[in-house]
Amino acid sequence: MAPESTDSAQIPTSQGTLSAADLIDRLARFDGPPEGFLSALLAVQCRVVAASQGAILRTDEGGRTGVLSAWPALEPGSAAPVWLASAAEIAPEVANSGKTAVRPLHSQEQLYGEAARKHIVLISLRGGMGGRGVGAYVIDSAHPRVLREVADRLELTAGLIGLYEMRVTLQRRDVDFRRLRAAMEILTAVNEANRFTGAAMALCNEMAARWECERVSLGLLKGRYVHLKAMSHTEKFSRKMDLVQDIEAAAEECFDQDVELIHPAPSESMNVTRATAILASRRGPHTVLSLPLRREGEPVGVLVVERVANRPFRLEEAEAIRLTTDLATARICSLHETDRWFGARLASSVKKGLAAVVGPKHTWAKLAVAAALAGILVVTFVQGDFRADATFVVQATDRRVICPPFDGDLAKVYVKPDDEVTGRTVNGKWEGAPLAAMDTAPLVYRRAKALAEREKFISEANVAGSGANPDAGKRDQALASAQGAQAEIDLLDYQIAKAVIRNPFEGNRPIRVLSGEAQKREGTPVTRKDMLFEIAPLDKIHAELLVPEDEMGNVERGQHGEIANPADPKQRIRFTIVRISPAAEMVEQKNIFRVYVDLDEVPTWARPGREGVAKIELGRKPLGYIWTRQMVNWVRMKLWI
Repeated sequence: MAPESTDSAQIPTSQGTLSAADLIDRLARFDGPPEGFLSALLAVQCRVVAASQGAILRTDEGGRTGVLSAWPALEPGSAAPVWLASAAEIAPEVANSGKTAVRPLHSQEQLYGEAARKHIVLISLRGGMGGRGVGAYVIDSAHPRVLREVADRLELTAGLIGLYEMRVTLQRRDVDFRRLRAAMEILTAVNEANRFTGAAMALCNEMAARWECERVSLGLLKGRYVHLKAMSHTEKFSRKMDLVQDIEAAAEECFDQDVELIHPAPSESMNVTRATAILASRRGPHTVLSLPLRREGEPVGVLVVERVANRPFRLEEAEAIRLTTDLATARICSLHETDRWFGARLASSVKKGLAAVVGPKHTWAKLAVAAALAGILVVTFVQGDFRADATFVVQATDRRVICPPFDGDLAKVYVKPDDEVTGRTVNGKWEGAPLAAMDTAPLVYRRAKALAEREKFISEANVAGSGANPDAGKRDQALASAQGAQAEIDLLDYQIAKAVIRNPFEGNRPIRVLSGEAQKREGTPVTRKDMLFEIAPLDKIHAELLVPEDEMGNVERGQHGEIANPADPKQRIRFTIVRISPAAEMVEQKNIFRVYVDLDEVPTWARPGREGVAKIELGRKPLGYIWTRQMVNWVRMKLWI
């Protein structure tokens, strides 16, 4: 048959002969599965273009090609014909380019170099048929015009794929709409009930009526088992009834596996349906569908649907029932929790809380909470050493300020600050070590002058008291002047004896020169008001603590503590508080109190003037109080509480 006459060809069918237009019109209304549509499309295309053979191929991203449909159908297990192997090689190129390709097909009977009498026409099929499709057709013609017309007709008929997909999409939407409408109608009936029992019965009765079920049962988890809560068209039932026990066994079987169960089960199913099969056989025979009810992803109950055995659940019905249960679960569970007396609701809340605490989920959050609770317990009940912080200054207990014994020139200075001096015993009398010496030359001169004046006045007194006419008044006046001169001699002798300034402390103990600028004044005049040295014995020192006023509330006499060497904090000295200054002082814009302490020992580093950090021991308090007391006191002062 020539391809030019294909558009008027009559094709014999079971109902007579149909034209190509009738075949295309019937294919346009095809509503079967995609596999059947492809087979029908291929058959129509091959007949429309008078192709002797044809196939619809699918190519993937890796360039692999598979056969979706062939006409005439291939024998199972048979090898692919030559033309199909050639088409499979060209299919990826056509699929990628989207352009129609015509390739010659040589038969084995043809001589070498003879023109091909058959051709393969390949067109790209666009659609959602799963991958990129390519149609391959064997045309018994070598005429270019005929091949071009065949390609045009095939491209036109390929548009039927989009029409079929559009119709299938509309059908699916219509099914989805009917499914949603049925679910919303049932949900409306459930929402009209204000009590759990009414809502559960409405759900079971509406579902039984909607899908013509023999029985619909609702079970919810209680403790470790599923308890039957409602049964369609049954107001009262007892858990002792055999029917109820069979339904609960089937519900628990579904709940434990957390999957939908159906009986009779498909041959490829791996789920356990023993209890479901028992329910179906004892109360039927029935077809049983069990669906888990989930809330927040967790199973909370099971819906068991039973129908006569000769009416198994279709896929669309199972999906509609699943949608209905998903929408109604939240309302059913909410009413089940709230429609109970206060004690039951409280027990349920406590149980959920405990389950969240001890359950296997949210491990890191629970560890964080546990760590926080442990920390709260530690800071509340574990006690630590409560100490008040302060600074300290080491002071000498017995300090002496050394001044010149008289006004004059400072002749010699023997010591400087930080020198240690002692003394010695001379003729059974303690004599301190010399610190400095005054210039005695003016004193010696004045003493000689006073001595001469005294001798002069004594001579005048002797002359006035002797002779024929003694003058008693003049004699007494001369004697008085002589006594005055003697007094001045005694004063000068005392000053000359005190010209050497010595250590005033007795005993063989170290005395340290704390400060003084006498060396700078050596050879210059000084007065009795000038300070030459400040000295103190090193065996009698104490410390003065500068305690902030916010720490003084717990400080008392007799308490102990430690001061630390700033250069080496490991070196610490124990102390005892002996006196507290009653008045505060302003130091660096802060109010402080001076606290005087006695040191248990006097190390070499504890020299007068040394500063550092002190800790006053105030007893033992909880760690939380120790760490937060300053902040709490600040808040109380701000809020006045």
